[in-house]
Amino acid sequence: MSLSNASVAVVTGAASGIGRALALRLAKEKIAGIAISDVNAKGLKETAEIVEKFGVNISTHTVDVSKIEEIRAFADEVIEKHRRVTHLINNAGVALIGTVEELSLEDIEWLMGVNFWGTIYGVKIFLPILREQKLAHIINLSSVFGLVAPPGQAAYCASKFAVRGFTESLRHELEGSNVLVSCVHPGGVKTNICNDSRIGEQASEDEKKKVTRFFDKASPTTPEQAAEIIVKGIKERNPRILIGSDARQIDKIQRLFPRKYFSVMDKLSGGKISASMKSKHT
Repeated sequence: MSLSNASVAVVTGAASGIGRALALRLAKEKIAGIAISDVNAKGLKETAEIVEKFGVNISTHTVDVSKIEEIRAFADEVIEKHRRVTHLINNAGVALIGTVEELSLEDIEWLMGVNFWGTIYGVKIFLPILREQKLAHIINLSSVFGLVAPPGQAAYCASKFAVRGFTESLRHELEGSNVLVSCVHPGGVKTNICNDSRIGEQASEDEKKKVTRFFDKASPTTPEQAAEIIVKGIKERNPRILIGSDARQIDKIQRLFPRKYFSVMDKLSGGKISASMKSKHT
């Protein structure tokens, strides 16, 4: 197993959702330490207060993962506090509502800064530290939208496909080394990512409400269930972790129907997917 009482885990995006649930689940493993980060200092403090009840050495770090200087400082703080890092979980992510026509370049750059560059920065800065351990593990969160690309999600899909490609290539590069690599593809998970999403420059609040309603209904997995599956995958050294029955189904549909998977998915949903993501431009 790659988790032990000597493990020290870094979890980004830990103020809520999957990140908070992961910090709590890792605390139950009685590992040596957990370093959690987020831009939301209040939520981060709340997560720490929950985790501290398990007697685990936890540190909080207010970090914008899209800023490499902050990631460098974060790594220095973690080493000063915990002396080592054995597990890096790049979980921080944001969402953006709108079609390509409705999004500004600034919208897309913001999203890619967090979802993609945040992952790259985390890996590049922490990898030398992980290399010093007897056994270490990088876990990058992609998405089911790193497997399929529905309309209205071009920027988000671009970031999550990029995370998937980067992670799979990294895994092949590090194969046989002391650093394991896993890519996680959550399906619908009941988090605040959609509610907290930005609206594209030319998108409307009504579009956001429509998309949010759809994902609220199409999210069968809780953050706690997602964290359980991720920790299980870490223990089993699983390089590809699918979360939820919806993720497994979508993965199969994409492989069976690579050219028309969206129409198949939409038909199975009774047209709800296309209806929820229909642009004012169509």
